[in-house]
Amino acid sequence: MALAIFDLDNTLIQGDSDHAWGNFLVDEKIVDANVYEKANHQFYLDYKNGELDIDEYLNFCLKPLVQNSKETLKALHQKFMTNVVAPMMLKKAQQLLQKHRDQGDYLLIITATNEFVTAPIAKLLGVDDLIASECEMIDGNYTGKPTGIPSFQEGKITRLNEWLKTHPMNLDDSYFYSDSHNDLPLLKMVANPIAVDADEILTAYANENNWKIMSLRD
Repeated sequence: MALAIFDLDNTLIQGDSDHAWGNFLVDEKIVDANVYEKANHQFYLDYKNGELDIDEYLNFCLKPLVQNSKETLKALHQKFMTNVVAPMMLKKAQQLLQKHRDQGDYLLIITATNEFVTAPIAKLLGVDDLIASECEMIDGNYTGKPTGIPSFQEGKITRLNEWLKTHPMNLDDSYFYSDSHNDLPLLKMVANPIAVDADEILTAYANENNWKIMSLRD
């Protein structure tokens, strides 16, 4: 059994679920559009440029979790899955996941996007497990703050190493599929790094190092 690791946003789905969730909250008038939309867009640009302050971003995007009831959040996420996430699904991504299942591989998503947004998406994709940035909860309620080490850049390595301590697997024959140069630290560690619909920096690095390059877009 090989470990097949996947980034989520712009890799397994056609879009960024974190950024899309922010836009969805604006459209639903859950947040102040004048303030939130501009900040959400700037954080996304910072991410693409490799300049994102992940702690600042998580504090920003997790605030709505404490400002709304669990019932409201559940209903919002269900609507988000139907109206926003479903159109992001990629047939070729589902075929790739199935290929690894058929090989007997273990499917793991590692994403910097928080677990509130991504857990239902990972469930829909049918992967075995998910490592995402964690949302602090006290007495069963969200605090609006992150907790633990965010699974971003080198943090993905830290979180994966923690995960491996409790799972009988290693990186021998492992795969990692990603679109982003932010994932280069982990891509350099696995046996089979694959650039998927990658940004310019990752594409250039993949070409220089003879990594596989592929597309999951129709």
